[in-house]
Amino acid sequence: MEQLHPSDPSRIGGHRLLGRLGAGGMGVVYLGRTDDGALAAVKVIRAEYAEEADFRARFRREAEIAAEVDTPWAVRITGADPDAREPWLATAFVAGPSLAEAVSTHGPLPLRAVRILGKALARALHVMHARGLVHRDVKPGNVLLGMDRPRLIDFGIARGGEHTALTSADAVLGTPGFIPPEQAEGRPAEPAGDLFALGCLLAYAATGRLPFGTGTAEAVLYRTVHDEPDLGPELLADPELATLLRACLDKHPDLRPTAAGLDEDLIEDTPGEGTDWLPDPVVATIAERAAALLALPGIEETVADPEAAPAPGTAGPAASRRRFLGLAAGAVLAVGGGTAAWLALRDDDDGPGAAPAARPWAIGVQADLSGPQKAAGLAQERGVRLAADAFNARKDKPFTLTVVTADDAGAADRSAAAATSLVSHPDVLAVIGPTGNASVPPCLELYGEAALPLLTVSALASAFSVADRRSFFQVSPISFIQGGALNAALARQRGVSRLGVLCDRDGDTEGWQAVLHATRTLAGYVPGATVYPRVVPRGTQDLAPVVTDMLAHGVDTIFYSGTPRGAARTATLLAAAGFRGHRAADYTVMTPEFLGIAGPAAEGWQFVAPYTGPEAPETAELARAHRAAYGTAPDVWTAEAYDAAGLVIDRLVTAARGGGRPARAALLSALAQGSYRGLTKEYTFGEDRTVKENTYFLHRVEGGRIRYVGPAAAPAAG
Repeated sequence: MEQLHPSDPSRIGGHRLLGRLGAGGMGVVYLGRTDDGALAAVKVIRAEYAEEADFRARFRREAEIAAEVDTPWAVRITGADPDAREPWLATAFVAGPSLAEAVSTHGPLPLRAVRILGKALARALHVMHARGLVHRDVKPGNVLLGMDRPRLIDFGIARGGEHTALTSADAVLGTPGFIPPEQAEGRPAEPAGDLFALGCLLAYAATGRLPFGTGTAEAVLYRTVHDEPDLGPELLADPELATLLRACLDKHPDLRPTAAGLDEDLIEDTPGEGTDWLPDPVVATIAERAAALLALPGIEETVADPEAAPAPGTAGPAASRRRFLGLAAGAVLAVGGGTAAWLALRDDDDGPGAAPAARPWAIGVQADLSGPQKAAGLAQERGVRLAADAFNARKDKPFTLTVVTADDAGAADRSAAAATSLVSHPDVLAVIGPTGNASVPPCLELYGEAALPLLTVSALASAFSVADRRSFFQVSPISFIQGGALNAALARQRGVSRLGVLCDRDGDTEGWQAVLHATRTLAGYVPGATVYPRVVPRGTQDLAPVVTDMLAHGVDTIFYSGTPRGAARTATLLAAAGFRGHRAADYTVMTPEFLGIAGPAAEGWQFVAPYTGPEAPETAELARAHRAAYGTAPDVWTAEAYDAAGLVIDRLVTAARGGGRPARAALLSALAQGSYRGLTKEYTFGEDRTVKENTYFLHRVEGGRIRYVGPAAAPAAG
């Protein structure tokens, strides 16, 4: 939670505001508390949007819909004023993770828990559908796991059948991966669409995977319309549950069950009060969130509402806070845990006469600083620190910048905690990271809810296109585009007529997509060239038969995707066979491990990577600063992290000169606009907040070292 800004109100509609839960371009969500100690999420829309008749109508509809949904399985509306100058809506606050966070952090739920969850959400949808309402965005991020029960939230795009004028007929609203086929094709939303989305949600809860896969939004929507769902072995082990979910995922809306029917068919107890139906790690996370309520900060008066004393006959802030702490302590201690006892004794209020210190401006770094990618994580942390040092050395600087780090060890189950520490730090205005793909999904919703910009330079999977991208920027081109960049580089080198692509499935999905992209784009760069592809199953150690087969089919160029060890074996086999053609590999295998195992056989291998490296002339000044500060040459990704921090600093300086410290949401909007020239390239973002220019750099093994060659030819867009 972020502290209130001086311009924020102190009260809204009988709610004393404690802080900001999140902010976006249209408004702010506050954590509020009523005089009797009840917590609420208070959503406030900015006045400029309220003046638009269509938008005010949408907000009024949201309030009306939420008020009609009276069920313990959906978040309850506690107040609203659509006619206020800045309309607001308050709902009961649920102190718990979303289903998306729980699954991405702790893994799939047991099948019994999936059944219980399905019954709860089916009952929530039944109440909506009985009133002629359609949610339209049933997804894991819109399900909160509270201490007492799960709840469906966010009716912002739900609408009744009579509200057709507010949305164009061909608009596709919702989240790819959960949108039903009929909506993907532009047909109106119906209750059956919510059942399709619920089927996707329950399949995700049981397997940790989307039933129609990942990738670009267009690819996911295409598979949703044309392919059968992949329920995986986890669900197939329960034929009854798998049959129910297949019915929900039927392409034809009329063949899907109703919400009431699904509730009846799921033979399982509905959760009562408590969390005994959930795995212990998820329960622990819920307990931590509830315990955190005990550490709520003291209320600071704001310029918008300077009242300091309570009205006669009412409890003041301190008394009200003590009452709430007592209520929350009972709830948390019922769950258990020593953290709750410590937090119950904590007092965050400043002592008498304490003077507020000047707030620093900070950039956060979420990185793998102790796990398998710690070299890259440390390189990025140092790049950010060097950017901050260079800025602080300026005589005309309008503020002083600090750096705050959070180590997620490259692990999915530590990502959310690292993100939470940075989100809750009131002075962090943007975050660089995470380092690896696995750390991204568990933290995206947390950063999105807080409107805290997150800029990754090295987590470059395409699967994030169907995730919560509200705050997420990828400042390097996504991994699979390297296939086209490689073909562009090969076209300039000549001598390519038959490309052999070797996909070792011991590598990751992004490597496989890079192979596919190289296969599909080769003809566009080298007219008449052909491709000979081979896929090696996971666990294959002996690559000799595959390499022999590829050489027998006349390949004159090799592109390998997989692991550093597999690339080294391939290099050794090709060298032994006397192969002298072009040899290239996925940049993720460009490691000391590859060089060490391959030895002289690595000589001449090349890579196209989204980073420059320490020998790039365009980063020479940064390399000198790195040696002065750390005694060594910079590693890969240092320059790219330096540039990402430089982009943030550039926008912060503009904000400071225009009116002072920006809100996180304002910085988020500024980062998405315009362009920025860094050391390595120009940074401009598309609507999905991926960098527009797919700039890659060529590297080659020479003299036993991986040397930087220079910018590679730009690949074709697609």
